[in-house]
Amino acid sequence: MNNQPIADKLRPVSFDEIAGQEHLVSERGVIRRMVSSGKISNMIFFGPPGTGKTTVANIIARNSDMQLYRLNATTASLSDVKEVIAQSSSVFSSNGTLLYLDEIQYFNKKQQQSLLEYIEDGRVTLIASTTENPYFYIYDALLSRCSLFEFKPVTAKSIVPVLERAIDSLNKENKLEKAADGDALEFLASCAGGDVRHALTLLESSYYASENQITLENAKEFIPSVSAGAFDRDSDVHYNLLSALQKSIRGSDPDAAVFYLAKLLEGGDIISACRRLQVIASEDIGLAYPQAAQITYALCCSAKELGLPEARIPLASCAIMLATAPKSNKAYAAINKAIDDIHTGKGTTVPSHLQAPLFKGYKYPHDYPNDYVKQQYLPDDIKNTVYYEYGDNKTEQAAKAYWDKIKNSK
Repeated sequence: MNNQPIADKLRPVSFDEIAGQEHLVSERGVIRRMVSSGKISNMIFFGPPGTGKTTVANIIARNSDMQLYRLNATTASLSDVKEVIAQSSSVFSSNGTLLYLDEIQYFNKKQQQSLLEYIEDGRVTLIASTTENPYFYIYDALLSRCSLFEFKPVTAKSIVPVLERAIDSLNKENKLEKAADGDALEFLASCAGGDVRHALTLLESSYYASENQITLENAKEFIPSVSAGAFDRDSDVHYNLLSALQKSIRGSDPDAAVFYLAKLLEGGDIISACRRLQVIASEDIGLAYPQAAQITYALCCSAKELGLPEARIPLASCAIMLATAPKSNKAYAAINKAIDDIHTGKGTTVPSHLQAPLFKGYKYPHDYPNDYVKQQYLPDDIKNTVYYEYGDNKTEQAAKAYWDKIKNSK
């Protein structure tokens, strides 16, 4: 009996066979056009599992006639990379060597930097994949040398035809004539969370557990009460789900905020939810409701102490409180503007009256009325720059009115 999973048996061998990812592999898809041109650059594929990242790398290698080597960063080391380089040097391939490195987020900074030498001198063309946000897990030096391509969750509508082909393949292999109800296939496709491989696994299980017909009841037997959703259980909750939570709160939609929080918690991840809620409290609510950060911290601490399922209660209160609170990103914008100026080389010299140890010419504000005296604090080249602009909410406008009165007083 052949125990090879149906997902491997049906793995696409051409761009036309891939479900979803039209923006990358359709006739006008950017990767397909790149391959057609004969010029393959270093690439990073990012997106949820089961969306075709490995498959596309295989097809690229096949169409470019490059020698393909595969490594997984969860188990590979620098010595494995060097072994690939040594092997590729001894193999005749007029079109070069393609190294596919899966789960690159598990390589540390030193390991990722070691790849630079090989891709810069052209010894290998790198395709790396990750289920995480590459801007968080891949170092800038490597990112700057690669093209980034996002693989999106595959829609249930696109998965259904794949399941239909799988049934035909299984029938041929087993010399049977089983069929499947349309609602059963739609159910399996929708429960896969955009993961084609997972949908095929569910279909294969349903196929062997059914008699002559795969019914909706058969399909439901293999779906746990908690579905995987669009995140990777083996690591942090996928960044798209966290992003949806933040954008819903930022958009003041408590219903969407609770929904995405529920998906996170049903995946068993309290930590990522708490971290993101604390970021939101300062980034999106900020100075419009300064107490939000303290309340969020307290509710998150409570959730961690309680654990699931009770943790859902304080976290739901937190998400709804943040979604319905007044919003201000003015502090967030201010620090980003300051960082931009620092990166462009501005403000390198601190004014002399602020420099230790003499502070010559410095005016001590508490010696003046209302504990304020006008003096220069920013460096000369940016002395008139405004980083913080008051928001139009009640709290920040009250602060603005106070300081307008103090700073304009004689």
